[in-house]
Amino acid sequence: MVASTLAVAGCQSSGTPNQGKSPTLIAYTGQAGDYQINFNPFAPTAIGGTGTIFQTLFFYNIVRKDAPTPWLGKAFSWNADGTKLSITLRDGVKWSDGVRFTAADVVFTLDMITKHKGMNNEKWSDGVRFTAADVVFTLDMITKHKGMNNAGYAGHATAVDDTHVTIAFDKPSFVDGPSVLGKTYIVPEHKWKDLADPAVAVLKDPVGTGPYLLDDFKPQAYTLKANPTYWGGEPAVKRIRYPALSGNQSSVTALKSGQIDWQTGPVPGIKDVTKNYPGYKSVITPVNQIVLDTCSNADLGCQGPQTDPAVRQAIYHAIDRTQLNALAFDNTAGDISPSLLLPTRDRALISGKLQNAIAPTKPDVAEAQHILESAGYTKGSDGIYAKDGKPLALTVKTVSGWTDYITAVNMIGQQLKKAGIKVTPQQLSWNEFVDSRDRGSYQLIIDSLYQGPAPDPYYLYTYFFSTAQTAKVGAKPGSNASRFSDPQIDRALDALKHINPTDTAARQPYLESIQTRIEQSMPYIPVLTQGTISVYHDAKFTGWPTDSDPYAFPAVWQSPDSAEVYLRLKPAGK
Repeated sequence: MVASTLAVAGCQSSGTPNQGKSPTLIAYTGQAGDYQINFNPFAPTAIGGTGTIFQTLFFYNIVRKDAPTPWLGKAFSWNADGTKLSITLRDGVKWSDGVRFTAADVVFTLDMITKHKGMNNEKWSDGVRFTAADVVFTLDMITKHKGMNNAGYAGHATAVDDTHVTIAFDKPSFVDGPSVLGKTYIVPEHKWKDLADPAVAVLKDPVGTGPYLLDDFKPQAYTLKANPTYWGGEPAVKRIRYPALSGNQSSVTALKSGQIDWQTGPVPGIKDVTKNYPGYKSVITPVNQIVLDTCSNADLGCQGPQTDPAVRQAIYHAIDRTQLNALAFDNTAGDISPSLLLPTRDRALISGKLQNAIAPTKPDVAEAQHILESAGYTKGSDGIYAKDGKPLALTVKTVSGWTDYITAVNMIGQQLKKAGIKVTPQQLSWNEFVDSRDRGSYQLIIDSLYQGPAPDPYYLYTYFFSTAQTAKVGAKPGSNASRFSDPQIDRALDALKHINPTDTAARQPYLESIQTRIEQSMPYIPVLTQGTISVYHDAKFTGWPTDSDPYAFPAVWQSPDSAEVYLRLKPAGK
């Protein structure tokens, strides 16, 4: 079935002059089942095109602290108090339908959308040059359509001239910059102005500024082709095909037969990838942190022994991370810091005031028991601690089918029993898991914390520790599912909003304040930093991100990083 699917996809001719001269790159995103066409970068049903067809102003690499890469923007700067962001745009950029704007067109467009919204129904068939008007339109649009505003944008954009935009904010907004600059996909005003609801509109014929165009769509696969008029020059990789397969086993079969060039996810035999998959190499990127979420806040309705910080601390010390890494994650995971800063990226920011800069790799059962006994727990005849007549027994939830996490929670249960803590794993469907997490009807769940739009720990902290991101048990929170709330952390996060991210010295005291409180409270118990595994066909294409040069997060499903990868690749031998 895999061979048949890929063969059918391979028969979809693009009719491009480059066909036959350059190999098609086949990228598997994990799509199981047929595609339903939609290339709207803001719609929840979008299947692709983010970064490849539609671009952001800049590219931010979250793996390491690189300067933002100019895409549609050339430069940006803030005023002193962070209330005005000035952006210089790249000149001479064309939308993929070809027509160029002049300064008069920019003025006309801005006046039209300000004074006569929706009046101009003319269909421009020859294209448009990317200008400040399109940035203004996009930012104004996501402000009005709340479902599209995942960046939390709250500014007012003005086109100064063809190539300059200013964005005014009512309050200091330094930390909003990366979302606006690096996660907002700019769309053509002339194509989008008549969409009734841009947040959910189905886009079948996308017009963008990116390095690729939609070539062919079938439910079994779609293909992008290189944009010959791309402002950065036509990419060396001329075609990219995205097949839909039946699941992970099918992708591994296709990988073994050389029919997939790039995929991300667990792969059997990854430790000897060059032997098991001739012509392929792999890269393992430690970005997202595996944690045990705890419903931590009794004041917001959480119930169970995990609401006691002493229990959370004891669990932290009783975990055997070396054993977990070997048996559950095939030694692909990395160290984790109790500060939840990334050791590979943020080591210079980790506070010297922490008890542990890095979580212990081996368990300290004696320390775990000392913490519990100091908090009033006594060990029963069954070896399990109890307090006020209630045994220290917890349930940890995971998703059925997540084999690595299932193995991990089973092992954690065995490890914690040695410290006198009873943990019972429970497998749920994905929908049940999400419902439990959102309602706060859990004690422990194994999950992962994700990074923000820039290589800055502020974003993880505000997502998962800010009081504004949580809610009482029974109500759906933001990303802070632990129901954690700490005034000291809230004050530090608010202070960081007023400081330019380039001023490391001014920011560090507030980052350290957050770190020490996190280590003391530990609402998310650190397990390991998950290694995201990507396998790539190095014999067919060169220029991939590597452990020594992680110029982008090399996950095929990560946007806009995947587009940055495509732009750097070349067919082997060229």
